[in-house]
Amino acid sequence: MNLASEGGDPKSSLIFVNFNQDCTSLAVGTRSGYKLFSLNSPDKLENIYESDTEDICIVERLFSSSLVAIVSLSSPRKLKVCHFKKGTEICNYSYSNTILAVRLNRQRLIVCLEESLYIHNIRDMKVLHTIRDTPPNPTGLCALSINNDNCFLAYPGSNQIGEVQIFDCVNLRAVTMIPAHDNPLAAMTFNCNGTMIATASEKGTVIRIFSIPDGQKLFEFRRGVKRCVTIYALAFSPDSLFLCSSSNTETVHIFKLETTKEKHPSEEPQGWMGYVGQALKTSANYLPSQVTEMFNQGRDHATARLPFSGLKNVCSLTNIQKLPRLLIASQDGYLYLYNMHPTEGGECTLLKQHRLDGNLDLSDASSGGADKPLTTGTYAASLRRPEGSPSGVADSEPYQEVEDGSDDAAHVAALRLDDDNEFPPMTHKTE
Repeated sequence: MNLASEGGDPKSSLIFVNFNQDCTSLAVGTRSGYKLFSLNSPDKLENIYESDTEDICIVERLFSSSLVAIVSLSSPRKLKVCHFKKGTEICNYSYSNTILAVRLNRQRLIVCLEESLYIHNIRDMKVLHTIRDTPPNPTGLCALSINNDNCFLAYPGSNQIGEVQIFDCVNLRAVTMIPAHDNPLAAMTFNCNGTMIATASEKGTVIRIFSIPDGQKLFEFRRGVKRCVTIYALAFSPDSLFLCSSSNTETVHIFKLETTKEKHPSEEPQGWMGYVGQALKTSANYLPSQVTEMFNQGRDHATARLPFSGLKNVCSLTNIQKLPRLLIASQDGYLYLYNMHPTEGGECTLLKQHRLDGNLDLSDASSGGADKPLTTGTYAASLRRPEGSPSGVADSEPYQEVEDGSDDAAHVAALRLDDDNEFPPMTHKTE
């Protein structure tokens, strides 16, 4: 998530923060470079890599590999794909407009501009397809499934209402359009298997989950009714049993994905409230559709209280040391870790908080240094533009730079992107 567009802690150097696809690491872009942190332990945020280069506004890591895609504020139209372990640049592309978001999995790399999307084959970085003339998307909202068998891309189909366009990134064809909300979209995400997508609108009161690829509505959750909020992030748990939602309020909501059939009879409230609930179900057919929908919407299973409100943040649900955790990385420069009870729900307990912006707390001073690049060379260097080409970038296709007359471009095709051990993360170990 890009944090540069809104005010936060003036002492914080954070520009961007995001979890990788399986939430095993956290990438942070700052005004002086970028950092990668390991999320293997709740007690220690281990800095596995740090680059002191330029102001990085986007940094996306491919799972636990050493492949990263970065964009800087000083060159917002240029995407660099790097091998951070070797400290080398694999390739770079220049686009006709500012890069607003980058998404990647083991098959595809997606570059999102305000009115177009570019689909690259991640094995050789070539452009496979371009989706042009999309509705204005100034925030770069899009989502990419991380599953190889269900490799779908989602993006807004309208800037007036909440339509979700689903695109098959393997067969390169449109799949379906989901009329998800009456208001424009604010957030969306796929589950790990690419079989569901969660969406929220700019109104922020209702979150819906649809099946993929048919687009049938599976769940509907009401975040609140008292006020409209800006939902910043949605995230499924690895088992797709829970969905978390963070916003510009101090409350993070966690919803449990269970159908009415899955609920145990003992969960039905007894006494007067049970009678009222049963009466409402019986009379639902006679009520206006809007009222019926409110009764059928699920409520949150658990919540977490943040020590702030109004700051941009990104959330994730994952398992750390075999226990379910809620993680919130915020514009205030901290990563917050909460314990979540999967069966009882209720209030999540704040376990730890770690600084992200380099201004380490005294308690973090012993965390050790970070690795630096081993070399300063690049795979991509100086392919000359054809004579007579304009100095600006063409509107039709992004311009790629690769080293002319060398075999280095073949390195990309040789990458074993389905094997994280191909490029294990570097970890600095102190003596």
